[in-house]
Amino acid sequence: MARKAQPAAPAAQPAAPNRERPAEPERYQASREELLEYYRQMLLIRRFEEKAGQLYGLGLIGGFCHLYIGQEAVAVGLQSALEVGKDSVITGYRDHGHMLAYGIDPKVIMAELTGRAAGISKGKGGSMHMFSVDHKFYGGHGIVGAQVSLGAGLGFSHKYKGDGGVCLAYFGDGAANQGQVYESFNMAELWKLPIIFVIENNQYAMGTSVNRASAEDQLYRRGESFRIPGIQVDGMDVLAVRGAAERALEWTRGGKGPILLELKTYRYRGHSMSDPAKYRSRDEVQAVREKSDPIEGLKKAFAEAGITDDEIKAIDKEIKAVVNEAADFAEQSPEPDLSELHTDVLVGSY
Repeated sequence: MARKAQPAAPAAQPAAPNRERPAEPERYQASREELLEYYRQMLLIRRFEEKAGQLYGLGLIGGFCHLYIGQEAVAVGLQSALEVGKDSVITGYRDHGHMLAYGIDPKVIMAELTGRAAGISKGKGGSMHMFSVDHKFYGGHGIVGAQVSLGAGLGFSHKYKGDGGVCLAYFGDGAANQGQVYESFNMAELWKLPIIFVIENNQYAMGTSVNRASAEDQLYRRGESFRIPGIQVDGMDVLAVRGAAERALEWTRGGKGPILLELKTYRYRGHSMSDPAKYRSRDEVQAVREKSDPIEGLKKAFAEAGITDDEIKAIDKEIKAVVNEAADFAEQSPEPDLSELHTDVLVGSY
């Protein structure tokens, strides 16, 4: 009688990888001077964007214009932890706030918005395409999610050169469903690139709630299948954001590869200046303003730090003057000469 065949022994399974995770971030304990500087930077972004909205309404800014109002704590909290000229930043087309947070002159940003020759991209980039090699700010990008792949390239450059720099690559909740994002995740983790992927989850992408657009709406989990750890952060609290930045930089600078931060934030205006934002109620927006505004929220720490109303008023006055000066500079600057139409199209040398 033939013997019954025995089932093959199961193949030995590889040991489960030891997935180290960063420690949970703590809310940053800012000094008195740091609190004032965070307030100043967030207020500058807020007032600058409000002025840009006014100039758009007057027809002085053309094309698309995406304002950062409501999201100020993200750029300020993260970029205050970076080293200008060493670490690189790349983002999408809602880029004015990131540039201001990296110390770029408001005058040349406003001149670019109005299409003037004095603009940071010679008036030919406009709102969505700004660039500063000196600051290692590699742009606003108009193609949704494209900056993530370029950010991975910047991370590779930092590692290849051994310059100790880290790339901060921003993208939104809408871009979080783009395929090139996950290709970039895979390569970044394989090569342990020094890059911090930042999802600015302002809840609505262009106009669809993240809950309706994403099967997994806890976006900080999006890197798990690539073994990239994720942290969810209150993006309306600049001190919480700075604390998360410290933890992320510790991870990447320590040679552990990429990390993913999901910043839960909220934009007060429409997706762009042409968006009436009818997909949400005014009551919803007002409720966020009253309960979670990043600028008003920071003021709660002022009393304990001994910051006076006179100091706050002095900063308010200073920022108003800076923004008005930027607007005047932009309006008075000439437009690019017609001869500039064909420059900066092709690379002259490699």
